Amino acid sequence: MSRIKRSLKQIQKNLRQQLTSPRFEAQDPHFRTLFCPPLKIQRLATGFQFTEGPIWIKTEGCLLFSDIPGNTIYRLQPEGKVSVFRQPSGNANGLTCDRQGRLIACEHGNRRVTGTEADGSITVLADSFEGKPLNSPNDVVVAQDGSIYFTDPPYGIQPHQQQQPVQGVYRISPEGDLTRVVDDFDRPNGLAFNQDGTQLYIDDSSKRRHLRVFDVEPNGELTNGRLFYDMASDRDGDPDGMTVDSQGNLYCTGPGGIWVFSEAGQHLGTIVLREQPANCTWGDADYCSLYITACTSIYRIRCRQPGLSI
Repeated sequence: MSRIKRSLKQIQKNLRQQLTSPRFEAQDPHFRTLFCPPLKIQRLATGFQFTEGPIWIKTEGCLLFSDIPGNTIYRLQPEGKVSVFRQPSGNANGLTCDRQGRLIACEHGNRRVTGTEADGSITVLADSFEGKPLNSPNDVVVAQDGSIYFTDPPYGIQPHQQQQPVQGVYRISPEGDLTRVVDDFDRPNGLAFNQDGTQLYIDDSSKRRHLRVFDVEPNGELTNGRLFYDMASDRDGDPDGMTVDSQGNLYCTGPGGIWVFSEAGQHLGTIVLREQPANCTWGDADYCSLYITACTSIYRIRCRQPGLSI
């Protein structure tokens, strides 16, 4: 897995931004009202290689997250206790849960998307398209009808290993059929549904550094793709993982921190951490805690309104 370690080492080098004072940079007066006073960014755990893929497991009251080069999925209790959930993990990246409660994982190293059954066995949901291996599945979400959408950039492979002609976004139907729903991204990365599941946000990392939004048709197709926000910035970091709260606000990791947008596409402000964040999700019993994976650490911020539960 040396190619993955080299890739993640470069990402760490490009994204890490050590800052002396985490802060909330408001672009709009409404921004600070989203968080519980006193405004506080709590680091719960540290010492990992590169954290990603946070997902709150409601039935267990804990957070699962990936350490990609560490080839491990960890379990984090709200008080900060960490234990190994799965090792090796296939260099798992994005994680979510499906309608049956299975853990769905983008196995960055194994170039596949899998589901963990109730007995602990692993089911391969997708590892090829049109007879050719996927690139390296990155992030994943589940729609209200049970279909699974995932992004497939080439971050985990070398150029000569890529057999797919594009960096695609894919859908696994409830029946298990795999289709490519978008094919014009440069580096598709994080994705998240809006409140009612009628729209899907997808960001494009690397060169484009922007957020797009698509309409989700009843048959699962994505249409009317348009620019939601251009996140070009002088700061280090690319658009990556994202999540939505119950008011429709979008929290997207990006240059310098977590950018928060209104549903209308207004940049409300940025959460700046000590380390460049890669992903975020909602958790705790009330879903009012924003859990953040950032390079070597896991952070938490208490918010006034709950996020969307998975």
